[in-house]
Amino acid sequence: METTESLGYLKGLLDGLDLDDNKKETKVFKAIVDVLSNLAEDVDDMTEGMELLAQQIDAVDEDLAEVEDYLMDGDDYDCCDCDDCCDDDECQEFEVECPVCKEIITVDEDTVLGGSMPCPNCGELLEFEVECDCEDDED
Repeated sequence: METTESLGYLKGLLDGLDLDDNKKETKVFKAIVDVLSNLAEDVDDMTEGMELLAQQIDAVDEDLAEVEDYLMDGDDYDCCDCDDCCDDDECQEFEVECPVCKEIITVDEDTVLGGSMPCPNCGELLEFEVECDCEDDED
């Protein structure tokens, strides 16, 4: 039974007792029922507010998903290391061994194209040479 139904049942029981309205006990019972009625209205108002808030959150979530889709499908999307958002053609990673500490480091294509980076383990400057396999278009 819901709160409003329980409250109606309680009011019916109170009316069925046929109590004298001038007695103190009757006034207390009626005051308690009034307080419970106010609390039930407050709970209903909060429930409606929560439902409205949930609808607004769902709308914002849908809008955010559209923005994420737009940004992740764009040409300027910076590829991450996960397999979920990158094609193998987009994200190339390379393993490099530091000549000093012999640590194997995984670097992405942008780092290699940058030409160099310090070893994260020992700080030695690692330099990369890029060889182009493309054909020269000399006409």
